[in-house]
Amino acid sequence: MGKSAARKPTARKQAIARTIAASDDESARGRLLGAATRLFCKNGINATGIDAIISEAGTAKTTLYKLFGSKTALVTAVLESEGKQWREWFIAEMETGGGDAETKLARIFPALKSWFSEERFYGCPFINAVGEHDKDQKQFRTIAMRHKKVVLAHIEKLAREMGAAEPESFAHQLALLIDGAIVAAMVSRNPEVADTAGLAASALFEPAKAKAGKRAGRTDPQLATV
Repeated sequence: MGKSAARKPTARKQAIARTIAASDDESARGRLLGAATRLFCKNGINATGIDAIISEAGTAKTTLYKLFGSKTALVTAVLESEGKQWREWFIAEMETGGGDAETKLARIFPALKSWFSEERFYGCPFINAVGEHDKDQKQFRTIAMRHKKVVLAHIEKLAREMGAAEPESFAHQLALLIDGAIVAAMVSRNPEVADTAGLAASALFEPAKAKAGKRAGRTDPQLATV
């Protein structure tokens, strides 16, 4: 009986074992996410098999399924992680250095050019994911739209501060130029497409503010007859 009691793990040892296991899982999760992100972005989601991911990550297949459950869940995790990192970078690029709203919005395309110049630029993971899969597949499209809404909301906020008459419409116009520049840079491998998109964007600023000025100066017809 004494020997059995001695062999029984203490609560402290059990807690340490759980901590180590959790740390190992977190490390493996990070390696799997990193490997999947690199391979999905470079080679495509459909072209990247589970074996390639676990080989790159240095983990076992059972670990992948334990942590994510399926390849689809892993793709979802990659998109969520990449989206969060990209949004934080993109918004910081606009905001760093201060200035008025127009100055911040004008930083968008120089920031994109810097991104396009990176050796590992493979386009937008959301555009790529939606483009690769069945167009009726809603899961990745839903994640992509959530990502886009956050980006649009910040651009729209700055457009409103700038004095755009229709900030939502203005934000969507810039977003179309952003998406177009990303796709063009991915296809052409030419970072300078960001400059062209930036020139197109600059043509939108003054008309947007001028329209707001006209609205502000317009007299209500009913008041004019009083």
